[in-house]
Amino acid sequence: MGVSKLDVFYRRFLLTKLFIQGWGKPDDLRRLFEFRKTIGNREKCQELVPKDYPIFIDKVEEQADCQIMDGHFVSPLDHYLPGIMPTESVNARFQFIIPKEWKSKYRPVCIHLAGTGDHFYWRRRTLMARPMIKEACIGSLLLENPYYGYRKPKDQIRSSLRNVSDLFVMGGALVLESAALLHWLERGGYGPLGMTGISMGGHMASLAATNWPKPIPLVPCLSWSTASGVFTTGVLSKAVNWRELEKQYATQTVYEEEIIRLLEYCGMDSFKMGQDFIKNSPSSLNNWQHFDFAANVRELNDKREVVNTATVYQFGPDTTTFNGSAQELLLHDASHTDCQNHRIPSTNTSKHLSSVKHQPSKRKTSLERESILFMKGVMDECTHVGNFSVPVDPSLIIVVQAKEDAYIPRAGVRSLNEIWPGCEIRYLEGGHISAYLFKQGLFRQAIYDAFERFLQKYSI
Repeated sequence: MGVSKLDVFYRRFLLTKLFIQGWGKPDDLRRLFEFRKTIGNREKCQELVPKDYPIFIDKVEEQADCQIMDGHFVSPLDHYLPGIMPTESVNARFQFIIPKEWKSKYRPVCIHLAGTGDHFYWRRRTLMARPMIKEACIGSLLLENPYYGYRKPKDQIRSSLRNVSDLFVMGGALVLESAALLHWLERGGYGPLGMTGISMGGHMASLAATNWPKPIPLVPCLSWSTASGVFTTGVLSKAVNWRELEKQYATQTVYEEEIIRLLEYCGMDSFKMGQDFIKNSPSSLNNWQHFDFAANVRELNDKREVVNTATVYQFGPDTTTFNGSAQELLLHDASHTDCQNHRIPSTNTSKHLSSVKHQPSKRKTSLERESILFMKGVMDECTHVGNFSVPVDPSLIIVVQAKEDAYIPRAGVRSLNEIWPGCEIRYLEGGHISAYLFKQGLFRQAIYDAFERFLQKYSI
């Protein structure tokens, strides 16, 4: 399946760069990776947000067809990782839109998380919330993302996150904030409760739903199992400030010597990404004669011993062959659905760069590839749904994907129906942009279907 020409064309008109300040503070990355292990486990994450977490309503507005409430609360993330969020993002803000009258004994509400560039509430309110009241009498709660709208840092340009770590802060905050809102809605007598979002919002909704301890309808639209491909092979990768990321990766040894050792993600994806990247690399990277990995691979048991592999793996432009022992290691237990907590191989970058320091072109291409692979690793660490608990009832999940999506690559990563057995995946014709512009009705229908499924299985 090809990619949408509209997606590629639209991307060319967006000139702003992502991650202009780089990877983020190494200490922030350490804290985030450690915290991911907690929120990736439903039992542990449940203990982070009490059921009576304080939430406040600031304004109530009566309209002809609905009631609109604006509210706020302190993001629970600020309690566990103080100082990691910008001051402007600490207070979470939301808009709650419900019908004037409910048509049954149920009072269903769906939480909508915002996609990239979706500041404030008007898009979700106009395209999703109001039609959902009219068509199905389902209320909507619109949570504003950290770094967006009223929560946007003053020195951030539009939606362009300044650091890679900002995306992980956003994700961790939304997981806990969604839990606080779900508890609040339950206390108010609303239900059934569901979650949805489009693009980045769909992915964030997926992560949040994994931590809810009850069956919950989930409809992620135009998102997939990990964000790593979005920033390494999708059209949005062109907006990444690779020059600054490469510079920091080359000059600050903390990334290769410490941060990379903290990564834990699905070994299957590591291997597939290595193969796909060689096959699909930009032409400027395809003329490499070799790419060296002097890997230090941690054992997968509790001994935490480091296995030093002396083999240097060479990737020519026409080959993707691994050394046999390396392939066996990378695919160890890869047939299992759950991640096996494989450690990413630690590239001995300093030695490699030293050997090519008098060959500028070779050093440059080495930095390019190592930076891309590092991006793949940190993105998988914090955004791969395989690193989070499986939702309580995957049959309540309806994933809506565009067949020709150039923003959300599906090649080389595990499918959601492999990670969440029993979920449904619906494919739409066209790409990311056309689906967002013209297929909102199908997104809403998927929400109605997921809620109906819940009522058929769990209604009293």
